[in-house]
Amino acid sequence: MLSNQVVVITSGAGLIGQEFVKAVVEQNGIAIIADINDELGKSVKENLSEELNTKNIDFARLDITSKESLQKCINYLNEKYEKIDALVNNAYPRNKNYGKHFFDVEYDDFVQNVGLNLGGYFTTSQQFAKYFQKQGYGNIINISSIYGVVAPKFEIYEGTTMTVPVEYASIKSGLIHLTQYMAKYFKGMNIKVNTLSPGGIFDNQPEHFLDAYKKKCLNKGMLDKSDLKGTLVYLLSDMSNYVNGQNIVVDDGFSL
Repeated sequence: MLSNQVVVITSGAGLIGQEFVKAVVEQNGIAIIADINDELGKSVKENLSEELNTKNIDFARLDITSKESLQKCINYLNEKYEKIDALVNNAYPRNKNYGKHFFDVEYDDFVQNVGLNLGGYFTTSQQFAKYFQKQGYGNIINISSIYGVVAPKFEIYEGTTMTVPVEYASIKSGLIHLTQYMAKYFKGMNIKVNTLSPGGIFDNQPEHFLDAYKKKCLNKGMLDKSDLKGTLVYLLSDMSNYVNGQNIVVDDGFSL
């Protein structure tokens, strides 16, 4: 379905990123792990290449907040593959103070975290879109969240140290509108832009939290990271040519 498509996945060495890499390779595409961590990125490339018995995984170092790094990555891929079909904006850079509760968040940290992430998504999309415009086509998929769509369910975090960071909700909701903005702005350029908003993803969270989440989500519970693969492939495929500027929610039964 994705035969020979070159798909760049930012933070491709991460929990969700690795599933996206697998999804692309399983559909005969070429997955590019674009990650700021050289050692981790190269290690994941080797491990997944062996696991999937494929040569269709590559690594490119990328800092999504750096225009110079983005241009270097794009040039490398263009020289090697002579095309880039799609970008999956999946990275989530943040500073050391990220994740505090609302009253503990400082202005400088809020601004920096929103800038790193939402600003990084903008800059990455901008630079790849310039390439796509010259190429004549392209596809951008932004990874948002259910918390970009609905208000947080703070009650399911009671009894844990976890919370929904205010920066996270701001970033993910802003990303959905940024997607709609770009979809309109790129009209006539043959550049498609959509958002994928998953519900909660299982990552060995505390049992108390998992139980509370399941009750709040109509007893469906959290998504497995592999649940996102089919939706990603759909957005990358020719079948979804008519989908542009949309926010696709991978539903976990999260009640509004």
